[in-house]
Amino acid sequence: MNDRKQLVVKKAHELFIDKGFQATSIQDILDYSGISKGTFYNYFSSKNELLIAVFKSITKMMEQERNNLLIGQDPANLEVFVKQIELQLTLNRKHKLLSLFEEVFVSNDPELRQFIRRNHLRFIHWVYQRFTDLFGEDKKPFLLDCSIMFMGILQYNLKYSAMAKGTNLSIHQISRYSVDRIVKIVEEVSKTGAQLIQPHQLEEWLPQYNKTNQIFRENFKEALKPLLKSLLQIPESEKYLELLEFIKDEVIKTRMPRKFLIQSALQSLQSAGALLGEKQVENFRRLVDSYLNQIKEKE
Repeated sequence: MNDRKQLVVKKAHELFIDKGFQATSIQDILDYSGISKGTFYNYFSSKNELLIAVFKSITKMMEQERNNLLIGQDPANLEVFVKQIELQLTLNRKHKLLSLFEEVFVSNDPELRQFIRRNHLRFIHWVYQRFTDLFGEDKKPFLLDCSIMFMGILQYNLKYSAMAKGTNLSIHQISRYSVDRIVKIVEEVSKTGAQLIQPHQLEEWLPQYNKTNQIFRENFKEALKPLLKSLLQIPESEKYLELLEFIKDEVIKTRMPRKFLIQSALQSLQSAGALLGEKQVENFRRLVDSYLNQIKEKE
């Protein structure tokens, strides 16, 4: 997104918060952002598309900051997850996303409602993936149920703590309390074997996060072979084997690969180009980058 278009998105967000989405006209946006009607329609086909661009811009920034908290940390560390949730809630409040979401649902606009619904499903998917990191593969059959319950716990703790008189709970307290509750719920449902919704339901809700297609799998295997062969001939093989295994697990075994971690692993791998073969490493990087870009387009 170019700088001028990003400025229009920023100015529109300010107007939507100040006046409300429905009450803000396209002329208001033109006047406030200092662009012509022709420029507006060169960027956006409608006010709806502009609001979606606002949501996407904020969501992308939030996800990046949330992911940054994981860098160099153990994904199974519960305290990191608490910080991620606290960050999510803090940025939601700062950017007034909940009030915009509520206005969208009141408007009953099918295009916008569909987008918001999909956004909620993506967050559930992220929570499900993080719960797998936190609680382990053996509890995976119960973790979609727990992800959905966690969303409800978080939402209503936020809503009613704000409404309760004489309370001044911080976002950290709400995040901590909600996470502590879901830990107990995960223990209980996994012990009893209680299950409501099968995890494969996510594939129907978010088909763009299905496993990579067969063509990509085959190409990935072919690109991996020469790298593994080269590893047999160098003493530092263990380090690079771990990098390759990590990338493989992310792009083949997970529904939502952690792009920032994959990119970091690819950069480390490129530093070994002289050992593994510059052309082989570059072909592998391009293949993985292409796959990550396809996911980005679907999002």
